[in-house]
Amino acid sequence: MERLREPIRIATVFSPGRQIKPVWFDWHNRKHTILETCYAWDVQSGNTKLKHFSVRTEEALYELVYNTKELSLMINGIEVK
Repeated sequence: MERLREPIRIATVFSPGRQIKPVWFDWHNRKHTILETCYAWDVQSGNTKLKHFSVRTEEALYELVYNTKELSLMINGIEVK
């Protein structure tokens, strides 16, 4: 997986029970529709919780990260099919 650390714009659905479901993200001025969230996990970095999502689009597999302290989102990695 190629590692990146670029901010992105993302649309998510917040479900009951504090579940977050990414729906699409905008990266390099292109909308990427998420077909599946393959895996999700949390990482504690100091006093900041980082929520990681492994998501699949038609083009690739991406790792997205939501910083709960800064309320920011970034693309952390990409693996092209």
